[in-house]
Amino acid sequence: MLQRNTLLKRHNTFGINASASFFACFSSEEELLVLLKENKNHELFILGGGSNILFTKNFEGLVLKNEIEGFKIVHESEKSVLVEAGAGMNWHQFVLKCLDLNFGGVENLSLIPGNVGASPMQNIGAYGVEIKDVFEYLEALHIETGKLKRFTNEECAFGYRESIFKNKVKGEYIICRVGFRLTKEHVINTSYGAINKELENQSILNPTIKDVSNAVIAIRKSKLPDPNEIGNAGSFFKNPIIPLKTLKILQEKYPSIPHYPAGDQSIKLAAGWLIEQAGWKGKTFNGSYGVHKKQALVLVNYGNASGNEILNLSNLIIEDVREKFGVHLEREVNIL
Repeated sequence: MLQRNTLLKRHNTFGINASASFFACFSSEEELLVLLKENKNHELFILGGGSNILFTKNFEGLVLKNEIEGFKIVHESEKSVLVEAGAGMNWHQFVLKCLDLNFGGVENLSLIPGNVGASPMQNIGAYGVEIKDVFEYLEALHIETGKLKRFTNEECAFGYRESIFKNKVKGEYIICRVGFRLTKEHVINTSYGAINKELENQSILNPTIKDVSNAVIAIRKSKLPDPNEIGNAGSFFKNPIIPLKTLKILQEKYPSIPHYPAGDQSIKLAAGWLIEQAGWKGKTFNGSYGVHKKQALVLVNYGNASGNEILNLSNLIIEDVREKFGVHLEREVNIL
């Protein structure tokens, strides 16, 4: 059912009090097709879990909320299994479902906010794993023609927090379901030291995929605010990738600067470290918004901030980091 002048505060994890001129939910391709056919003249915005969006204004168009659920096993062998999930399924609930079935590959991605459909759009990643490592295909509806198209891993052109849906075909498709190739014979990935340390704290020597998931959940809860308590969209900035020669220049002044190989003579820096060193961690403004006290990557809304206040804060941080380190930060969050 089409609603008018709908408040979006509860539909975005930042808790920004924007509104949409028109709003509707869909739980199937059939419902989506009807909505698209009946509302051809409205500008569209597709909303999932609302965990990667900052509203800076009211939306003078139609917001469609993807609520396509479902989970099924498409095919399985002795070593692997292909599962398919609806784009509107909560991502963490999807991970927990896989763990309950002893399907591995997504345990390092536990507790990431958002829905399944956003995972390939962003090529979400954490603790040494990215979606592209387990992604098999997705099915998306072409807005103009109403036809479903299947995209393979290669066709999605995955990059660091990037896919074809964020650039080349942005705004042309609506993701309906996603297929993942998971393991039945597991390769435990604890390449990030924080996981090993957490497992050590729990006296776990031979971790299972559930142990890894629990470790990741404990780490995330210890340093990231719960959106149900403090408005936020998780990591606001991408970790910047720089040339190796730039790292060597930075190391002359900052010998302890954290860095990780990113392939092809490129290095990934920790955006949170840069922001913290620039003095922004824990800063608050008017008591209503600021930078989280435990994780400088996270901008927070304590209740009454506007989207523009948070956007302006991000601009100040970007400029300050550029001035101090000569490094450009990119936002991971979409701005509307």
